[in-house]
Amino acid sequence: MTQQSLRDTEEVLSGALLKLGSATLGESGAQGLNTRVHAMWAGACFAGPAFAVRCPVGDNLAVHAGVARAPRGSVLAVTVAGDVSRGYWGEVLATAARAAGIVALVIDGTVRDLDRLAAMKFPVFARGHSLPGAAKSGPGEIGGTVSLADVTVRTGDWLVGDADGIVAIRPEFLDEVLAAGRAREAKEFGMFERLKAGSTTVELLGLDVSSIAGA
Repeated sequence: MTQQSLRDTEEVLSGALLKLGSATLGESGAQGLNTRVHAMWAGACFAGPAFAVRCPVGDNLAVHAGVARAPRGSVLAVTVAGDVSRGYWGEVLATAARAAGIVALVIDGTVRDLDRLAAMKFPVFARGHSLPGAAKSGPGEIGGTVSLADVTVRTGDWLVGDADGIVAIRPEFLDEVLAAGRAREAKEFGMFERLKAGSTTVELLGLDVSSIAGA
């Protein structure tokens, strides 16, 4: 498969995953990351294969290396050992990442330049924001495996993020998760139509409400 064919395939897959969304995917076999890592601006969303980056506390040299080395279409998946005292990412790195074809950042840490990131519409999912910048001395690691928001993420795993959160999917389970997600979406569409027609969730889900006083 040529590089262009691979990118075309990834774009189709990305669109299919985004259409289903993290909530549906999370109920269909994908693994949900801890929601302490969330979108830094309203409407941010992404889907793509992870490129793992590991940084020591207070230093983001490995992030710069990741931006330089990650394949186009990648989502940078960054861990900074739980530190929330530094802005490990900002407008400069986002500009470089966009030029390099990187589609999003997920960092279990903090970032800065929030207004600029929102204006750029570059998807950034983080714990929050912090003003001081990071050093650039190293060490670090790129292209391996990280623990990201309580989930083990390997380079090449797919990440999908939106307003509901982020999920991770191993490449070998993509077809299975997509099929389950589409089946769930179809089932819920039918449920919505019946709810609009007057059915209740108690009826449709077969819920036993006998333990509820007054029900």
